[in-house]
Amino acid sequence: MALSFCGNDDAYGVENGTLNNGCFVDALNLVPHVFLLFITFPILFIGWGSQSSKVQIHHNTWLHFPGHNLRWILTFSLLFVHVCEFAEGIVSNKTMGTNHLHLYMPAFMGFVAATTSVVYYHNIETSNFPKLLLVLFIYWVLAFITKSIKLWKYAEFDVGPQHLRFCITGLLVLLYGLLMSVEINVIRVRRYVFFANPQKVKPPEDLQDLGVRFLQPFVNLLSKATYWWMNPLIMGAHKRPIELKKIGKLPIAMRALTNYLRLKDAYEDQRTPEDPNRAPSIWRSMYRAFGRPILLSSTFRYLADLLGFAGPLCISGIVKFLKVEERNDTYFGVHFMSSTKLLQNTSVLAVLLFLALILQRTFLQASYYVTIETGINLRGALLAMIYNKMLRLSTSNMSMGEMTLGQINNLVAIETNQLMWFLFLCPNLWAMPVQIVMGVILLYYLLGLSALVGASVIVLLAPIQYLIATKLADTQKSSLEHSTDRLKKTTEILKGIKLLKLYAWENIFCDSVEETRGKELTCLRTFALYTSMSIFMNAAIPIAAVLATFAMHHFINKSVPSPSEAFAALALFHILVTPLFLLSTVVRFAVKALVSVQKLGEFLQSDEIGDDSWRNGDMSVFLEAGKKHLGAVSPINRKQPMRYQMDNYEQPTRRPMRPSETEDVAVKVSNGFFTWGSNLSTLSDINIRIPTGQLTMIVGQVGCGKSSLLLAMLGEMQAIDGRVHWSNKNRYSVAYATQKSWLLNATVEDNITFGSPFSKQRYKEVIDACSLQPDIDLLPFGDQTEIGERGINLSGGQRQRICVARALYQNTNIVFLDDPFSALDIHLSDHLMQEGILKFLQDDKRTVVMVTHKLQYLIHADWIIAMKDGSILREGTLKDIQTHDVELYDHWKTLMNRHDQELEKDIQQDSQTTLERKTLRRAFYSREAKSQVDDEDEEEEVEEEDDDNMSMTTNRRSKIPWKVCWCYMSSGGFFMVFLMVSSKLLKHSVIVAIDYWLALWTSSQTNQSLTNPDSYFLLVFIILCAAGITLCLITSLTVEFLGLSAATNLHHNLLNKIIHAPIRFFDVTPLGQILNRFSADTNIIDQHIPPTLESLTRSTLLCLSAIGVISSITPIFLIALIPLGIAFYFIQKYFRVASKDLQDLDDSTQLPLLCHFSETAEGLTTIRAFRHEARFKQRMLELTDTNNTAYLFLSAANRWLEVRTDYLGAVIVLAAAGASIWSLEYSLRSGMVGLGLTYALTVTNYLNWVVRNLADLEVQMSAVKKVNSFLSTESENYEGSMDASQVPENWPQDGEIKIQDLCVRYDPMLKPVLKHVNAYISPGQKVGICGRTGSGKSSLSLAFFNMVDIFEGRIVIDGIDICKLPLQTLRSRLSIILQDPVLFSGSIRFNLDPERTCTDDRLWEALEIAQLKNMVKALPGGLDAVVTEGGENFSVGQRQLFCLARAFVRKSSILIMDEATASIDMATENILQKVVMTAFADRTVVTIAHLVSSILDAEQVLVFSSGILVESDSAPNLLAQEESLFHVLVRTHK
Repeated sequence: MALSFCGNDDAYGVENGTLNNGCFVDALNLVPHVFLLFITFPILFIGWGSQSSKVQIHHNTWLHFPGHNLRWILTFSLLFVHVCEFAEGIVSNKTMGTNHLHLYMPAFMGFVAATTSVVYYHNIETSNFPKLLLVLFIYWVLAFITKSIKLWKYAEFDVGPQHLRFCITGLLVLLYGLLMSVEINVIRVRRYVFFANPQKVKPPEDLQDLGVRFLQPFVNLLSKATYWWMNPLIMGAHKRPIELKKIGKLPIAMRALTNYLRLKDAYEDQRTPEDPNRAPSIWRSMYRAFGRPILLSSTFRYLADLLGFAGPLCISGIVKFLKVEERNDTYFGVHFMSSTKLLQNTSVLAVLLFLALILQRTFLQASYYVTIETGINLRGALLAMIYNKMLRLSTSNMSMGEMTLGQINNLVAIETNQLMWFLFLCPNLWAMPVQIVMGVILLYYLLGLSALVGASVIVLLAPIQYLIATKLADTQKSSLEHSTDRLKKTTEILKGIKLLKLYAWENIFCDSVEETRGKELTCLRTFALYTSMSIFMNAAIPIAAVLATFAMHHFINKSVPSPSEAFAALALFHILVTPLFLLSTVVRFAVKALVSVQKLGEFLQSDEIGDDSWRNGDMSVFLEAGKKHLGAVSPINRKQPMRYQMDNYEQPTRRPMRPSETEDVAVKVSNGFFTWGSNLSTLSDINIRIPTGQLTMIVGQVGCGKSSLLLAMLGEMQAIDGRVHWSNKNRYSVAYATQKSWLLNATVEDNITFGSPFSKQRYKEVIDACSLQPDIDLLPFGDQTEIGERGINLSGGQRQRICVARALYQNTNIVFLDDPFSALDIHLSDHLMQEGILKFLQDDKRTVVMVTHKLQYLIHADWIIAMKDGSILREGTLKDIQTHDVELYDHWKTLMNRHDQELEKDIQQDSQTTLERKTLRRAFYSREAKSQVDDEDEEEEVEEEDDDNMSMTTNRRSKIPWKVCWCYMSSGGFFMVFLMVSSKLLKHSVIVAIDYWLALWTSSQTNQSLTNPDSYFLLVFIILCAAGITLCLITSLTVEFLGLSAATNLHHNLLNKIIHAPIRFFDVTPLGQILNRFSADTNIIDQHIPPTLESLTRSTLLCLSAIGVISSITPIFLIALIPLGIAFYFIQKYFRVASKDLQDLDDSTQLPLLCHFSETAEGLTTIRAFRHEARFKQRMLELTDTNNTAYLFLSAANRWLEVRTDYLGAVIVLAAAGASIWSLEYSLRSGMVGLGLTYALTVTNYLNWVVRNLADLEVQMSAVKKVNSFLSTESENYEGSMDASQVPENWPQDGEIKIQDLCVRYDPMLKPVLKHVNAYISPGQKVGICGRTGSGKSSLSLAFFNMVDIFEGRIVIDGIDICKLPLQTLRSRLSIILQDPVLFSGSIRFNLDPERTCTDDRLWEALEIAQLKNMVKALPGGLDAVVTEGGENFSVGQRQLFCLARAFVRKSSILIMDEATASIDMATENILQKVVMTAFADRTVVTIAHLVSSILDAEQVLVFSSGILVESDSAPNLLAQEESLFHVLVRTHK
């Protein structure tokens, strides 16, 4: 067959005029396309290097020509029409005798030209070279003219809309016309090309900013739809992890500040002047601020849903028209195809199906993306709104408990997220009903009445789904309560682990945790049951619906539907199930959102602090503080006189001196009545003045309103009457240190400078004044160590000194100190008073107001205010009071004397501070050792894995953790794993069998070879469906219960391992890390892994079974599968790595945000006093934006994946359809083709779930990995070489101790802490052990209990080597009192005797010895009185006495006291010493003393120095030797 442009038959002549020759007209149509290609190719290829853009910007994505999106849409439509034209030409050409190139050649060239035009246009736009638009303009004009000629000729020759080619040409004319007008519009608006001076445009700020990496709003339409701009990020993640730097900042429109202003305006606009107190509706403000994107998203959603129905219809068409004949129509001697035939051509239908799928998925992802972006914007706005409100909350609200910290944290962590999720899901609310109605109508059209039966099955079962969903939520709530309870118990155990081990009580406490865990597991079991019901319903409903439909059809119509109807119906049922399943979730979220909005509304309406006139300087970052809301108790504005306000704005000019009265008064309160909000005044009749530049002290008993007075002056209390005057220059700057110290989660340095500029010298002076240097030296990174909630725990005194240092460092005129000495010992308070307050502050002539209980400092005060019961008792100098109020002065004198006695006692002992420092040092000493060990481990691992560094990182990051998965499975039990795998496989085989049987049955009508009656088919069908439904139930149960048993075993093993780990493990592992295993990781294992696992196995098996079915029907499909498989492999490989990184970023940026909220809520008064609101708001906005960026990128990455897997799915459908059309020659049953296509359609839905679940599972498996890493820790050797039964009942009877050549270390990796110690302690002896800090005293006490590694020598007690004893026996027979008192929550009885072995008399006796009997008797419940967590409801001294009582309860002949009297006052300590001498007269007592004075009457003293025993003799003998170490210790401590 020769090729020629016009064909070889002589059908053409030019006699009737040139234009009447069809071939010539087609040739004319080629001209514009060729013209465009000739001109643009050189321009495109010669490159854009020479003419770069006039405006230098970072991203080449600046799209600024008007009508940009319209042009892309039109070009895509043009391409589509060209494809149709080409296809029509090919089909028409087939019916002709010879080849007529002119039928399809112009169409092909047009396709190439249209593609080129859009590439060319894109390059012009991004490189900003508008002059070249001329070429496109000419092309559109020419193409429009040539196509119009063709259309006109067709009309002349009676070719009308009944012919396809006429319709196509008409469409092309329309599209070229539109494109031409778009081009004219660009040229007209921007004055390009023909105009002399084009309009200047500037790129948006975001694109000029190199930090903005989120380009979704700025890229072209194609890149927007497919997330092409994400490629570099996702591919790059493979080489190196994604970090915060890499994802940059948010575009301006998405920042929290922008959205906050939008929401706030919408909120405030609802307050009308007529009704200023009306509560604005949050729903309405949300709609006003974010309504438009939601409407856009809903439009996308509707389009997607409507396109979704194209699938079943195309399938029915393809199956129906597999064998159809054609007829001819000729004009111009050329064949014309009729329009109606188009939709009867299977190939056309296959392509249409493909395009419909692509479009449907693109719209769906666009809808998701828009809602997610809006949801994130809304969350940012809400967080800013909550934060702003929080900074203005009245203090009384916080302290009177109207708004607790917990509520605020919930608002931030839970309610905002609920609303965000509601926004994500809300388009479903109105899209789903439409989808369901459409589906039911289509079903009715296909199958008649019987379809309605099937649909009604689905609809009737939907409420059950909703019921299950609500039940699930309830169960989750109750399991959460149990798990918080379990965590509380676990935390207590871990905090008191040393005591538990020393008393051999760990098993008792372990059992109590196991008991709570049991309750939690019962909840989880119910949870698992409901979850599996929900999964079961989801899988079984479509089977039930199909069964009902076809059975009904059989009974009504006495026949079976044709294959085309049957499989379209099957596909429709699959479409219908999803919205119904989701509907229950969406409704649940809608209900939650209503509750959240109500809570938010209440919060935003709560009382605010009085808006003082001096509060106007801090709104520089945000808009003004919003129109004030006046609460029920309207705080009175304590405004200053007008002239002062004027001064506010004219600061620099020095004022003339005013009368002395105002000049030397910094603050003056006149006749003030202040309240904490309950209308009862807390402070009444206050008239005071604070002199400028002097030291004022406020004294009085506990609870007389001293702190309240400070807060009232700061404007934190509500004034009922009276006013506070601040002399003008002072109010902007008050440095304030609260009584309950408040630290930021930041470095020590940041906590002290607190946003002020850093000055080295000043910083050093402040640190010296507060004697913080020794403490800083102990911290691992000096003053760059993180402290605060998440950082290192400092003791009370250290925290308080940092807060005081903050107040001193600020360069302010006034300093308020609220009881700065409360947690400090005497040396430190003296130092702070002298160096800090008297020297540092007074030298600067700063006004200091100090609340204090230490009356000995009154002599330094320039002015004293004495308070009593909320009013002022006296004010004046000390001399005034001495002369006018002798009684008060005497009272103070006696108090001061008492102070002095305490002073003496205090000087004798190693002060409290050194103790604090010691605990700090211990914590770090052990941690450093641990980190050394860790580093070594890691190095080894790295070496083993791979030498080549680069390949290692990539390998490690894209591997799926099979080993961990296997560990998880095996802890679930092998039987369960076997059951799960087998039932899953069976279920999927049965489902395939059901559909296969349906295909056989429906084809049996057309194929007469099968003679089986319908009833036979129906019976088998019913049996198969019943089996399928049963298997669905079994599989859903097995997966959930496999997860449950794995969770049970993992937690049980973890708890037992950790409780029995050696004490060293707790020294080196931070408490937070262990707790994390019990909280976050256990939660993931309990609740997240099972559903992920279920979903993963289900979607994987569905995809595999679909591909199997298609391949078995049309084996040719396997050829297409190879490239698809490769593409899929790479997509999932890249995505999993990137997703993991982004998920980590999202998690790690969320925590600082939540912490920032909670620490702000705790430090409100401080922040407001310092006037730092603006800085904190700025910080909150930064944190919110960072978190939102991570979350946006994460969701964009999910869209990236879904678009790609959806397109792959569409290609699979196309391949399956193509394969089945081609294979027609092999006489396929039409039913089988329907089966194959229906399965291909399901693949598109499940491919992305495979990858998403894989990625999720990988993240969740890391929890199992972490728990596993703890399961490999060594336990202590509990057995010992002797049997417990061999130990005499009453051992140790005498209490004789021999220490022979004892060497002790904490860990085989570390140096020994005791070296070759030999000593003998005879029965009943009272022994003292002393030595400097770190000399090994406490290690000896641990050695008695075999808590440390005794690697040489031995300790023999009453003839038995303690290393041979079982630990439980050894530890339960000795008793010890530790230096830090530990109490557990429960009753007093439980604390003294958790084993429940003693009588009440014995307990009372012990309490009497410990001087506690009267106090306990006075408590409600006596022995059963409640002890709160950590014993917080008793003072430290009382706690120590309880610990003593605990040791007495255990009648052991050996008592070890490890620095037990550190936290007790002098009097109690004397009592103690007496008790030990009398009650323990016949027992051996070993006292480890940090106070040498307490062992001066010991019968034997052992003195240690750096691990070696240097002296051993009775105390008087040692004292007599001048040069003995003991003598030196006693002398220095006196």
